Amino acid sequence: MKSNIQLKTLVYSLLCLFLVVGCNTNAKTEKATSNEVTNATEANKESGQAFIEGDVGSTVLAVAINSPDHTTLVAAVQAAHLENALVNAGPLMVFAPTNEAFNALPEGTVENLLKPENKDALANILKYHVTPGNYSKDFLKKFKKVGQANGQDAMVEVKGDDVYVGGAKIIGSVTAGNGIVHVVDKVILPPSEE
Repeated sequence: MKSNIQLKTLVYSLLCLFLVVGCNTNAKTEKATSNEVTNATEANKESGQAFIEGDVGSTVLAVAINSPDHTTLVAAVQAAHLENALVNAGPLMVFAPTNEAFNALPEGTVENLLKPENKDALANILKYHVTPGNYSKDFLKKFKKVGQANGQDAMVEVKGDDVYVGGAKIIGSVTAGNGIVHVVDKVILPPSEE
């Protein structure tokens, strides 16, 4: 009986110790996380995985960077500071408008969006081109809509063998290490931006 009480006391003491240590660790972690976010915000814009030389590998970002038809998209991603988001583990589906698609926008639209004061609006539009997942064009035919990274849905429409996402036709696809890039013929504007 006495050893049973001692055992319970020992177990209770250990639980209390773990609770106290755990609370201190969480407080330190929360403080460290808060400091990390502050430091990351104040850090150089060109930091993170996307800026380690030679480390973008075969990511969706690398696919865009290496495509002569996507220089406007790459400039927009850089202006919105979204490079690191496109090199994460994913999987990511990026609906990548060509330079020609950007040129089809009303005159001055791209130049206006690339201004620093329009960074948030630009980021919203670009995030509307990204979906979690790694689905082929044929697999997308099974969808009615896809949830985009900006929190809105883009409608999927099938016309014959063609697949349209948010009104943009998929004209090609390139697989990447962290997802897939679907080349599209139109800039997809979120419903609030149309």
